[in-house]
Amino acid sequence: MMRMQSRSSGQAGSSDSMGKLSGIKVVDLSLFLPGPMLTVMMADHGAEVIKVEPPTGEPVREMAPIEAGQSVWFRNLNRGKQALALDLKSEEGRDRLWALLADADVMIEGFRPGVMKRLGFDYEAVAAKNPRIVYCSISAFGQDGEMAHHPAHDLAVQALSGFLSVNDGPDGMPVVPGVPSADMAAGLNGLSAVLMALIGREQTGRGDYIDVAMFDAMLPWCAHIAGDAIKGGDAPVSRAQRSLGGAAFYHVYETADGKHVVLGGREIKFAKTLLTALDRLDLLPLADLDAGEPQQPLIEFLRSTFATRSRDQWVEWFADKDVAFSPVLNFREALDQDFVREKGLLVEADVAHQIAPAFRFKSEPVWQPPEAPDLSK
Repeated sequence: MMRMQSRSSGQAGSSDSMGKLSGIKVVDLSLFLPGPMLTVMMADHGAEVIKVEPPTGEPVREMAPIEAGQSVWFRNLNRGKQALALDLKSEEGRDRLWALLADADVMIEGFRPGVMKRLGFDYEAVAAKNPRIVYCSISAFGQDGEMAHHPAHDLAVQALSGFLSVNDGPDGMPVVPGVPSADMAAGLNGLSAVLMALIGREQTGRGDYIDVAMFDAMLPWCAHIAGDAIKGGDAPVSRAQRSLGGAAFYHVYETADGKHVVLGGREIKFAKTLLTALDRLDLLPLADLDAGEPQQPLIEFLRSTFATRSRDQWVEWFADKDVAFSPVLNFREALDQDFVREKGLLVEADVAHQIAPAFRFKSEPVWQPPEAPDLSK
């Protein structure tokens, strides 16, 4: 069992509940997405997170859209934290950071490799003064090796890891992904590693160093689509893969009004249910064939069928049928769904909207969003 020393959280608007991470102090030097995503998940569950920003502030603070005087992006990734502007190139700034780190449990940084060492705050220097520190560096390709200093954001990492090659249309042209998966994978892996290191510290009394690379965090996500390549064979081609558009019952279809729907379950029971309702049970054997060319006649039938009604007419038609079917919604439609309100996933407080934490605990009260911090000097 983890034994956390008591420490005031200092979180604006925090719940009366202590939270699973109450007593954990985090010093966060990261900007933009992976690091702030990691630390907001810790702040949401009671950790004291001190966000150290450059003198001019986190660039995301100014990024539109703005609601209630703050960037929506900034608020959703930095709520419940404290924010302090420090010039780490000055002696005063470095002294103030050392004071923060003296009793910190966790330090997060997302600078390019070598920057923290030049500033005098690499793991060895920090651990020499605070051996219990769990120190996590987040970068595109890790701290060592030939790619360590190669500049990259999410898109470039997805390109080099192979994922962009299967984020393509029927013509094989890759398109910019709608989700920054490499950023998010790094944040999630970083959180998991930090929590493991905190548990391990209870046994050893010492913290540890974690080198989180976006590339490394992303790569394991290909296991279900790139099996042949993993074992030394060919790379997957989307139109011939069951999970990438080559299967009739795992596919996107356009409707009569120019919108789209998906069939999202390849199990034969779903195919039987739908094809029975469409009076084309004769096509059922095609649903059990290999993805790609063998299923093309079934894909063409479903494509022409879905083109006969609007998206919302299909939603109504499918309402009483046990088929893995969904309409393709835009974010306005997705956020307006009844079950999003029912689950409390979009919360409005003080004329501002926030996405609720993805995981909640039965023993804790209903989550209420704390404020995002103004910048202190």
